[in-house]
Amino acid sequence: MKTKVLLLAILAGFVFSSNAQEFKSQIGSSKEAGYKTDFKKNKFGDNWFISIAGGASILMADQNDKADFSDRLNFAPQFSFGKWFSPYLGFRTQLNGGSIHGFQTIGNQLQMQHNKYIAAHVDLLWDVTNYWAPYNESKVFRLIPWVGLGYANRFKNDGLARSESPTINAGLLTAFRLSNRVDLNVELQGSMLQEHFNRFQEGHTTDGIAQLSAGLTFKLGKSNFEVLEPMDYALLNDLNGQINNLRAENQELNKRPKSCPECPEPVATVVTNNVIDNVVFFRLNSAKVDKNQQINIFNTSEFVKEYNTPVKVIGYADKKTGSSDYNLKLSEKRARAVAKDLMDKYGISSDKITIEWKGSDEQPYNENNWNRVVIMRAEK
Repeated sequence: MKTKVLLLAILAGFVFSSNAQEFKSQIGSSKEAGYKTDFKKNKFGDNWFISIAGGASILMADQNDKADFSDRLNFAPQFSFGKWFSPYLGFRTQLNGGSIHGFQTIGNQLQMQHNKYIAAHVDLLWDVTNYWAPYNESKVFRLIPWVGLGYANRFKNDGLARSESPTINAGLLTAFRLSNRVDLNVELQGSMLQEHFNRFQEGHTTDGIAQLSAGLTFKLGKSNFEVLEPMDYALLNDLNGQINNLRAENQELNKRPKSCPECPEPVATVVTNNVIDNVVFFRLNSAKVDKNQQINIFNTSEFVKEYNTPVKVIGYADKKTGSSDYNLKLSEKRARAVAKDLMDKYGISSDKITIEWKGSDEQPYNENNWNRVVIMRAEK
């Protein structure tokens, strides 16, 4: 009965840890395209950014096409801040402005108006490289089309009254990774405004502003995303079934009398082969023991203490991730991490622990993800 109770505790601990890790996380990259991948919801303070840029702008309005192209160009500073909600979907607010040159024919001469303006727009960003391809935070190049809505104000100048207009904005942003925190941006964008924005009306439907700029983006807070990898529900259902069966057996055992005075004294049975196997599961590419795996290490330590038996700690890694050499080192780190907890947290002497590591060349389980484990084997 004691063995069944111990086994029930072990299975319960495993299922508890599995449910707690219903999704195992992988940080910074995904195996499948972004739209096929589930990502952990980021916190409010994560994945923010600010951008500073500058470039050239040009007003597309009445009679401007009659002027020299160089006379139509103006310097256009930009400032943006925003947040990514996923590797492929985000928003930003952008401020821009400066000078814009309008033109008007007076008599036989084309005269230039020196106008000042300021504009702001809120944009929806769509990173197509992380949407259609696997997400990777270390990508050197990203392509990000966007659309937005905003407002523009042209200040009073050259005797022309102030004007304003709502705007419809669209553009194409390219990002080149310089470091973990900094990107180089090159952006082409356009704004569509009401026809009266430059205070001249010659039958055109709208005015417009086009800009080409370059600048830097600085990432704030946590900059990557965690990929969620669902656990195997078939495994969870099987383990829950085993727990229910053991509970039923324990209930039957509890119905039996605790003492049996009329029965002859039982003959002591010598246990010649008493074995316990416990597993500690690890996250992808990690050798850190999660808190919800400690119950399995604790149960093994109790067995070792009760029977005064040695324990073998064997580390593994799954073969579908990483090279053979890397996985061998990873399995060693995992095995040593479990052995350290046995000694430091649960008082098992080092001379009772044997540490082995198999890497990914040997797989104890057919299911690839299950092989990110350390198996603890104690035998008396």
